[in-house]
Amino acid sequence: MKHEERMTYHNPQCIRKNWTDLCGEWDFEFDPQNMGLKEHWYESHEFSQKIKVPFAYQSPLSGLEEKENIPVVWYKKRVEIPLNEERILLHFQAVDFSTRVWVNGHNVYSHQGGFVPFKIDITDYVVSGLNDIVVRVEDITSSEQILGKQSWKDENFLCWYTKTTGIWQPVWMEIVPQNYIDEFYLVPNIEEGTLDIEIYTNPVGSSGQLQVDIAFNERKVAHSTIQIVDHYGHQRMYIQSDDPNFRLHYWTPEDPNLYDITLSYRNGQTDDVIYSYIGMRAIDSREGDILLNNEVFYQKLILNQGYYAEGLMTPPDVNWFVEDILKTKKMGFNGMRIHQKVEEHKFLYLCDYYGLVLWAEMPSFYKFNRFSKRNYLENLEAFIRKHYNHPSVIVWTLFNESWGVNGIYGDQKQQQFVNAIFELTKSMDSTRMVIGNDGWEHTRTDILSIHDYTSEPEQIKQQYAKIKEKVNGSLSMTSSKYNYCKGYQYEGEPILLSEFGGVAYTQSKEVDNAWGYGERLKTEEDVIEKISTLMKVVMEIDGVCGFCYTQLSDVEQEINGLLDHQHEYKFSQKKIKDTLNTYRSTGFVFE
Repeated sequence: MKHEERMTYHNPQCIRKNWTDLCGEWDFEFDPQNMGLKEHWYESHEFSQKIKVPFAYQSPLSGLEEKENIPVVWYKKRVEIPLNEERILLHFQAVDFSTRVWVNGHNVYSHQGGFVPFKIDITDYVVSGLNDIVVRVEDITSSEQILGKQSWKDENFLCWYTKTTGIWQPVWMEIVPQNYIDEFYLVPNIEEGTLDIEIYTNPVGSSGQLQVDIAFNERKVAHSTIQIVDHYGHQRMYIQSDDPNFRLHYWTPEDPNLYDITLSYRNGQTDDVIYSYIGMRAIDSREGDILLNNEVFYQKLILNQGYYAEGLMTPPDVNWFVEDILKTKKMGFNGMRIHQKVEEHKFLYLCDYYGLVLWAEMPSFYKFNRFSKRNYLENLEAFIRKHYNHPSVIVWTLFNESWGVNGIYGDQKQQQFVNAIFELTKSMDSTRMVIGNDGWEHTRTDILSIHDYTSEPEQIKQQYAKIKEKVNGSLSMTSSKYNYCKGYQYEGEPILLSEFGGVAYTQSKEVDNAWGYGERLKTEEDVIEKISTLMKVVMEIDGVCGFCYTQLSDVEQEINGLLDHQHEYKFSQKKIKDTLNTYRSTGFVFE
């Protein structure tokens, strides 16, 4: 399938042709007195306002830009649905935070968690013709919720930003056969030249046949039939290539090859057909190096908060995703750490398509209690499932800087919780690297990641020359925290400076309470020289296998970006690219 066609769907990795986009204008109502449930707004209520989905009401692009924090809101959409012995699936990609959904007055689903997708089979509640979908969202922005970078206070502060309430990623509807593909998992093995395919169908207990066709550049390279028994099927397929130099077309940032996959499931008279893709790649570590496709891979990452001036966590349109990715590559970076946010399906696809490795990160809660732990666990599986088939995703980051597990250094309960999440993630995906607690105070981890916002290059050079003798102590000069928790020590993991830089600079006089790291420099020339020198020094550290520079863009009051809050260059992208190409350049130039 062509790139342009994939981009017309909200989930380019799971395309069905029979679908309806539900983004756009919805009826809307604030419920400041929380009267909607008592008054049965889900049955009959004239909603007095309109909102543009998927933009949160706090954003200008919603059409409302309401500044007051109103924790309960309602949405309603009237949708035409033709019924013809088929099933109707309703998809929400992200709704913050506690969601209830009604269809024609019937309560069909409840969900807690503001960052992960969920789908609802609404077939039994719809009629042929017009149907009312009503959504109630409650978001008290408590510190025990999974918040990411949303402020839990009344105002923004430091590096925490405007709250996001309600629907903030796309909504759509699919029409599928009575028996359909529910989930599928694709696992490449470059050593054997194979692809493992694991399929789950609906309903539970169903059986049938799944036809799998794999093509590269529109040329078929593999075909197989998988027997589905009790709604499950699994098969290993060999991916052939007649290229004389290698068996496979590997996925790399320099050459992001993608294989097209067509899944056709038959149970009865109607096929459920899904169009997908996969990149053949492997991620591993050895002797302190990280390997991509069995070759040493030095990571030059940039931290991306994923905020936009007009849409908050939602970009004005998909072209903003494209520009962010292309600008990242033009500056010479080969990867991105998505920080405290779960990005849209289209963003993940675009990283697969253009070639940019990703660290996927679970957003944080900030208070350690039974509710926060339970909600984290309930959302973890959906988080992993969303990213699983994307070749660009190479690392899972589970916690950041001990947020939510603030006593982890010596508290065995918090250590055990992080370790349990680490092991659970490994059980769900053994093919990627996992960081338990990024930045410091590590327990179980595949990477020793360190955060250090020292702005003096010479100090970095001197401190990290002692890396071997201080690896079990505290290396960061902007945090006195130990690299490992009490009872844990270095066991040969690759070392990566996963946050550094953050050189603050803005020419805008409209930024109130501007916040950033380090000494505030006066001129653009001084700032870019500081950034360049810091990058060179970090790349020269012996024993460190990569870095993540903070950050891609300014966000509201935070002015640490290489781009401004409108995502325009603040500095010469050529200067940054030339700096990054001084060390372990692949020779690939992205123009």
